[in-house]
Formats: sequence, C-alpha cells, structure tokens
Amino acid sequence: MNKQANSRHCFVCGVENPFGLHLKFYEEEPGRVSAEITVPEHFQGYPGVVHGGIIAAMLDEVSGRTMLRGVPPRWMVTAKLDIRYRKPVPTETKIYLEGRAKEDNGKVAVVTGTIFSADRTILAESEAVMVNLPGKLAEQVAFGPEDWKVYPDQEVSK
Repeated sequence: MNKQANSRHCFVCGVENPFGLHLKFYEEEPGRVSAEITVPEHFQGYPGVVHGGIIAAMLDEVSGRTMLRGVPPRWMVTAKLDIRYRKPVPTETKIYLEGRAKEDNGKVAVVTGTIFSADRTILAESEAVMVNLPGKLAEQVAFGPEDWKVYPDQEVSK
C-alpha cells in the first residue's frame, strides 16, 4: 500500500486548508485507492448527516485519484459524475472510501467510487468519467515540490 501525495490547498486533500477535509489516500494496488475519514459535524446537511455536496466532493476526489499514478502523475478532470446516495452518511463516525478503475483507453477512464460504513454497508456510490487534463491546462498546472508531495502523517496537523 502506497500513500499518495497531497496538495497544500485542495478542499479534499489539502494539508494546509483550514476549511478542508484533509483526506489521505492510499493506492492499495494499481487502479484501486482508499481513504478513511471521520467527517466533522460542521460538514453536515441535516443534523448528524454529511451534506450531499461534501459526499460528492469525496467521491469525485477518490475517482480522480484512482487514475493518478505514474511519474509524472496522470492528471485527469471529471467530465461526468453520477452519484447514488443510498443511505445517510453520518458525521462524527469513521467511514471508508474506495475508488476502482473500470475502463481506460488512455484518454478517457471510467471509475467507480464507494463510501462504506465500518460494517461495509454501502452509503453512497458513484461512477465517474475522467478525461486527461487538456494540454493548455496541463501546461498551467505546475505544482512546486511543496505544493504536491507525500507528507509524512506526523507532519500533517489539522
């Protein structure tokens, strides 16, 4: 299992974003990534339930990270994200995310994302169509060594 890099300011994975989720992702095997989080109550929609937009953000991120491998990393953007909210996702309770590659033709990939409870009950799931970052935009995305790296767990504080 390999820990993936984090950015400094991303809402989902940014280690220095004071308003973010601070998720850490791990590549379990090529084409499969995971993360776990206890979502704080300030990200709720209804009391005790994670806001649907936060759920969408987590599924979007786990989908993109499923294809994020190689040197340099393969940067992709979401072209389509279909979500099925199956059960309320609780705040203040550990949940698990998993992304799995389904199809990939080198330019476009289809990826599934799932949010599970501790007993592996599916709480939300998605299918995403990811496309390679367009050339002009790819040229503009220039992360410095401090903007995109694997941060040791003890180095990251919330």
